[in-house]
Amino acid sequence: MIALSDYLILGALLFSLSIAGVFINRKNIIILLMCIELMLLAVNLNFIAFSYFANDMAGQVFVFFILTVAAAEAAIGLAILVVLFRNLNTISVAELNTLKG
Repeated sequence: MIALSDYLILGALLFSLSIAGVFINRKNIIILLMCIELMLLAVNLNFIAFSYFANDMAGQVFVFFILTVAAAEAAIGLAILVVLFRNLNTISVAELNTLKG
């Protein structure tokens, strides 16, 4: 059987990978959004692992709310990207300083 520490190590690796992705790649917004989604999935993995090993359903129910918010965030983020690409013909973070008003 897989121990709780194995799940926590996997969650920490996923979270560390997403943090590294945010700091290494600051040019492409799509990759930044994917890294943020990976952060949320790492946190969800920890919630589910703790919920399973504590025999409590509250963590698993909370994950459904997090996934709902993550889906809405991804949809809104991609919609903003489509509008930015239509207006600026690029999705580079460096080009977004023209939106400062």
